[in-house]
Amino acid sequence: MLKFAAASCLLSAGAAHAQNYPTRLVRIIVPFVPGGPTDIQGRWAAQQLSNALGQNFIVENRGGGGGVPGTEAVVKAAPDGYTLLAGNPGPLTVSPSVNAKMPYDTLRDLAPIFLIARTASCLMVHPSVPAKGIKDFVALAKAQPGKINYGSPGVGTVGHFATELFATQAGIKMNHVPYKGAAQYTIDLIAGHIEIAIIQFAGCAPLLQQNKLRAIGATSEKRSPLLPNLPTIAEQGLTGFVSYNWNGMLAPAKTPREVITRLHDVLAKQLAAPEHRDSFINQGHEVGGLGPDEYANFIRAEIEKWARVAKAAGIQRQ
Repeated sequence: MLKFAAASCLLSAGAAHAQNYPTRLVRIIVPFVPGGPTDIQGRWAAQQLSNALGQNFIVENRGGGGGVPGTEAVVKAAPDGYTLLAGNPGPLTVSPSVNAKMPYDTLRDLAPIFLIARTASCLMVHPSVPAKGIKDFVALAKAQPGKINYGSPGVGTVGHFATELFATQAGIKMNHVPYKGAAQYTIDLIAGHIEIAIIQFAGCAPLLQQNKLRAIGATSEKRSPLLPNLPTIAEQGLTGFVSYNWNGMLAPAKTPREVITRLHDVLAKQLAAPEHRDSFINQGHEVGGLGPDEYANFIRAEIEKWARVAKAAGIQRQ
């Protein structure tokens, strides 16, 4: 009877906490420098939550280390809803495949709240590359194995693993040239120092319009409304190929479910508003909309996917 009473008190306390939450400033840690998609969508979430809940939600950028240190800071924070994470696949689903000594376990140590958006990319080549589509490029790469260079934002990033997934499925071998970010390798791709790279949709259109690069395939499940004439990689023969960057909100594990639900409900409502949905779509994103349980399953599937890619590509954990 006493145990039942104690459990009832805990449940009541959790409900009361959620009902009053938040009563002070909330930090949203973005584990990257300002200006990137994770930062932009983290600030969008902060604004929506501030407006709806009447407290300040502020973004704190903690860049470096591929996003791992910033993510670790959230994992170690009190699970009370006052420290949140702007999540990205790099430190959550890709890094576990390349780092043997991760300071956290994504599935164990974090509580997913809401998947905001997914962002697909274009597989772009320099105009000097004589390939108009995926089949042309694969034939070219097979004719000169190991001579084509591709750029990525660095070892263990989505760009790195997505290109290796493409190479593995296509049965080709290319040289990986890691950079510090997409801006750097885009410059080198335009200059012809590398032959191919993945660039997110928002950055593709102006480069195509200026004939600086050529797009040979989209990494999305379906064609993007921004580039409806660009076939997906999957529909050009690599069945099942799909790769997205994505951003969402998470909290430390053991954060009260009532708090998770309240945060989710605000973000879901705001993302469903036409002005927000249209804005995301016009920027080349696909609206996410996954709730806590669906988001957790999505993350689990992504971890398993990138682990398979690392094994197939021979990427060793360090």
